[in-house]
Amino acid sequence: MTTPRPRTRRGLAAVVGGVAAATLAVALAVPASAAGSTLQAAAAESGRYFGTAIAASRLNDATYTTIANREFNMITAENEMKMDAMQPSRGQFNWSSGDRIVNWARQNGKQVRGHALAWHSQQPGWMQNMSGSALRTAMLDHVTQVASYYRGKIHSWDVVNEAFADGSSGARRDSNLQRTGNDWIEAAFRAARAADPNAKLCYNDYNTDNWQHAKTQAVYRMVQDFKARGVPIDCVGFQAHFNSGNPVPSNYDVTLRNFAALGVDVQITELDIEGSGSSQAQQYQGVVQACLSVPRCTGITVWGVRDTDSWRASGTPLLFDGSGNKKAAYTSVLNQLNQGGTPVPNPTTPGPNPTTPAPNPTTPAPNPTTPAPNPGASCTATYSEGQKWNDRFNGTVTIRANTDINSWTSTVTVRYPQRVIATWNGSPTWDSSGNVMTMRPSGGGALAAGQTVSFGFTVQHGGNWTWPSISCAAS
Repeated sequence: MTTPRPRTRRGLAAVVGGVAAATLAVALAVPASAAGSTLQAAAAESGRYFGTAIAASRLNDATYTTIANREFNMITAENEMKMDAMQPSRGQFNWSSGDRIVNWARQNGKQVRGHALAWHSQQPGWMQNMSGSALRTAMLDHVTQVASYYRGKIHSWDVVNEAFADGSSGARRDSNLQRTGNDWIEAAFRAARAADPNAKLCYNDYNTDNWQHAKTQAVYRMVQDFKARGVPIDCVGFQAHFNSGNPVPSNYDVTLRNFAALGVDVQITELDIEGSGSSQAQQYQGVVQACLSVPRCTGITVWGVRDTDSWRASGTPLLFDGSGNKKAAYTSVLNQLNQGGTPVPNPTTPGPNPTTPAPNPTTPAPNPTTPAPNPGASCTATYSEGQKWNDRFNGTVTIRANTDINSWTSTVTVRYPQRVIATWNGSPTWDSSGNVMTMRPSGGGALAAGQTVSFGFTVQHGGNWTWPSISCAAS
């Protein structure tokens, strides 16, 4: 999000009706004994956070900091951790403003979202004049230096911000970073994981709210591809800047749910809704309601404290007016949070399988032809260790065909209290104990002698770092 330069809304048709008032009437207040009295307390009842963006220049404003401290428990630096602020001259990092926000948040018991490591906008002048491999190197160095400096202090990083174009093309945005090669986003995520291995790594964008829109689908396909190939991505941020021409879409919860079904958290990262009164309150309620209905929607951040602090202050888009008074939108959000929602899953416990998986256009249709028996078929499975974090590790199994084979299966056995929490490049099933996973090809599994194929998985280890046992059977 660029505070000084408001965006246009080209390429997004208004969704008629948005979230209808008839279906989203402001929730009735719950009894005081059962209700959280602040946004952060009410969100915490279902395991979520409720955050805001902070500007370092306003930390001397007592009204501002009182509201921020009382109501919010996740803090995002509005501009102070963007590329131009962090590295104004090449190799010369200015940590002062970012540190001021991070330190204020941590001293007041709050977590921090890091925003943003790589972005086509708000680049320092020296970077704007670069291109090609030199720019790629400079970008990756910036990601590494900033993420390393704040290692251990950041809940989630917006690793890459706004890399897709508006409109109906579904294309990447044409930028100096994109022109370094289509793999630049992946490279940034891998650098961020190496620099800050315990932070959640997010892709963040705007105008991705409506499930039917080309930009939303393009981001979905990228995340789907990253998860399939083991590129480290943990979350997707939805900026959620709404107004009368771009209201909250009626399928907003579908969007969140479909992304979450890919195995990533979803976060509402920059919420503001222009308007006033009951109409604005209903729109805010609709966003909160959508998040609460999706177990992996882990939190909501509004982009500013008071209307007068907003990057589009004339639209009065926030929960507090310029004097710091609670608006009708605040009450609707608080009441909706206190109605409760689907709890966020405990990260040490695998979440339930989604009953309605998101569309997967890349998965081939089943082959109706049954392969002929192949009694001499043989394969070998080899395990290789992947990335490791404090609570989990990745593994890759490579299947090698010793003879021509029609298909294969591989058995992966983990040891208590280990549990497989994510997989890619295969179709898994588990035994009743949950400790034995049988992996089969997603499509056809035929391999010629000497050919290989790989699949991967993430193990929540629970303190047991032992490698899984693996085997292979061919047909």
